[in-house]
Amino acid sequence: MEKVMKAIQIRETGGLDKLILTEIVVPEPGPGQARIKIEYAGLNFIDIYQRSGQYKLPLPFTPGMEASGVVDAIGPDVTEFKPGARVAYCMVNGAYAEYALAPAAKLVLMPTSLAMDTAAALMLQGMTAHYLAFSTFALAGHHTALIHAAAGGTGRLLVQLAKRTGARVITTAGTEEKAALARSAGADEVIIYTQTDFASEVKRLTSGAGVDVVYDAVGQSTFAGGLDCLKPRGLMVLWGQASGPVAPFDPQILNQKGSLYLTRPSLGAYIASRDELLQRAGELFAWVQRGELDVRIDRVFPLAEAAEAHAYIEARQTKGKVLLRP
Repeated sequence: MEKVMKAIQIRETGGLDKLILTEIVVPEPGPGQARIKIEYAGLNFIDIYQRSGQYKLPLPFTPGMEASGVVDAIGPDVTEFKPGARVAYCMVNGAYAEYALAPAAKLVLMPTSLAMDTAAALMLQGMTAHYLAFSTFALAGHHTALIHAAAGGTGRLLVQLAKRTGARVITTAGTEEKAALARSAGADEVIIYTQTDFASEVKRLTSGAGVDVVYDAVGQSTFAGGLDCLKPRGLMVLWGQASGPVAPFDPQILNQKGSLYLTRPSLGAYIASRDELLQRAGELFAWVQRGELDVRIDRVFPLAEAAEAHAYIEARQTKGKVLLRP
C-alpha cells in the first residue's frame, strides 16, 4: 500500500485560495535523488510569483524552493548522503510537504551545531545575499551601496554581508520598527521612504555623488528612483519585484543617467556548480556558528496555514525569515 503525506498543492494559479492542503503519495527517489523528511520549509517571494502564475510551472505542483530536514531515503547512485543525514537545500520545488525529493547534488550537509530552522532560513536568502554582495557587485571598503527592503529576510542578511566588506551601507525601510531592524544589522544610514523621498536623501547623504550600487528587491515602486541614486557607471541590481514588475523602458535612459549598468540576477546562475554551492553555503554556516551573522526568524506557520503565510509576505509585513513547519 502506498504511503501518503500532507502537502500543499497548486492545481491552478491565482490567489491565496489556490494553496490547497491535500494528501498525496510519498515520492520515491530516483537515480541521483534523495528523499528528505522536511523539518522546515522557507517561504520566498518566488513562491508567490509561481502561485499567481507570474512565473509559469507545469500544473499541479507543490511549491516551496528551500528546506531543511533529514535524508529519509536515497536513490540509485547516491553515495555522498546516507539516511539520517541532516541536510538543507534550495532552488528545488516541493518543500511545502512532509517529504520532498531533491537531487543529491543540490543538498548541503549541515553542521551538527546548526539549528534546523536557521539552516532553512539561510539557504535561499543567505546565498542570495552572498552572491549579491560578493559576486554580482564585489563590494569593498571604498564603495557605497543602497539596499532596499533592508529589514526583510534577505535584506537584513545583505546589510550584514555588505558591512563585512567595509562598504558604506544606506538602506530604506517603511516604518520605524523596520528601520531599527536595519540599524541592528549594521546599516550606516536608514531612510524611512514613507516619510522622505529616498532618492533626494541619498543624494544628500552622499553630497550629491550617489552610490556605486543599488540592490533593489522591490521593483516597480523603487526602480526609477534607484536609477537616480547611482553614480555614473553605477550598477542597478534588480533582484526582486515585491511591488510588481518593472515596466519596459528605453535603454537610452541608462546612457542619459551616466552610462549605468543594469542586471537582473537570480540565485540559480550563482550556484550552478556544486563547488560554488558548497562554498557559499559553507561560508554562511561558518559565520553563523562563529556568531558573525545574525539570522532572524520572524514567524513559523504550520503547513496548513500556507495561505496565511503568503498573505503575510505579500503585505510586506516580514521582519526576518518566514518558515512553514510540516
